[in-house]
Amino acid sequence: MEMKQVSDHCFAVLNEKNRVCDANSGLINLAGGVLIDTQSDLAHARQMIELFSRVWPAMPRRVINTHEDADHVWGNQLFQGAEIIAHRSVPERMKHVADPKESQKLLHGVGHFLTRLVLKTLHPGIVAAGRQLLEDYNFDGIELVLPTTLFDTGYELNLDGTEVHVIYVGPCHQVGDTIIHVPKERVVFAGDVLFRQCAPIGWTGSYEKWFQCLDLIVQLNPKVIVPGHGPLCGVEGAIEMKAYLQYIRDESKKCFDAGLTSLDAAKRIELGPSSEWRAPARLFMNVERAYREFRNEPPDAPWDQAATFDAIYQVAKARGIEAEF
Repeated sequence: MEMKQVSDHCFAVLNEKNRVCDANSGLINLAGGVLIDTQSDLAHARQMIELFSRVWPAMPRRVINTHEDADHVWGNQLFQGAEIIAHRSVPERMKHVADPKESQKLLHGVGHFLTRLVLKTLHPGIVAAGRQLLEDYNFDGIELVLPTTLFDTGYELNLDGTEVHVIYVGPCHQVGDTIIHVPKERVVFAGDVLFRQCAPIGWTGSYEKWFQCLDLIVQLNPKVIVPGHGPLCGVEGAIEMKAYLQYIRDESKKCFDAGLTSLDAAKRIELGPSSEWRAPARLFMNVERAYREFRNEPPDAPWDQAATFDAIYQVAKARGIEAEF
């Protein structure tokens, strides 16, 4: 984990491994401090606080959750008394997708030999993902703390004369997707609508909505974008990710029309430049998402998470690459 200054008053904490749960956070050190996303477990949240304390000595008065996923909200409990800002959909969604009990059970099970043996027989992908998480994370002690200030389409902050625009753009990656724009400093905190140098994951939404969001980021013309995952970038990061998603959707349509399953398509589609990204086998989810659209399924159709991680594992094995999540 490292901290980088991205403008006069904007900072980012980046998780350098860039795998699942390795989410980034942001800080605007004005008017009591604004923190953007709170990390995946308490240890990482405390490390983030220590890094940001070098440029902002107090705990921030405000927290913004860019969406409902666990790796962006599980540090919320450490910011007692802070105003926690998020889209109106986020609190209820957090109860469903960020309940720590299942993740705690998974890591305890994977860490136990006999349980791991049974799980591996049934769901090798879940075991592989759990063992990867155990390298860096401990979900014990996490309590779900929900946002306290909710908005519909947008929320405005004035931080000692610096305007901050909190813009709802979802659903792209998740229902509550929100970006934070600091026009004066030409910075966008993108949350998980932007993954950088790792394959993106989309749980709820549509390709078209995601394209519109990436186009919006480009139109805002930031000098620096802090993605939800991966290293800092400029608008080239949004352009590159849109090109990746367009390519995967187009290739998926060819495979769909040829009668292939989404799993077979994910094993076959050429990775191109994304072969150098972290977790390239995640492309299964982007293929399956395209297939859902081709089948006219609703954008919020639920995922079988065990089957999804198993499919990613199978894609990696079929391609002869590391099973990474």
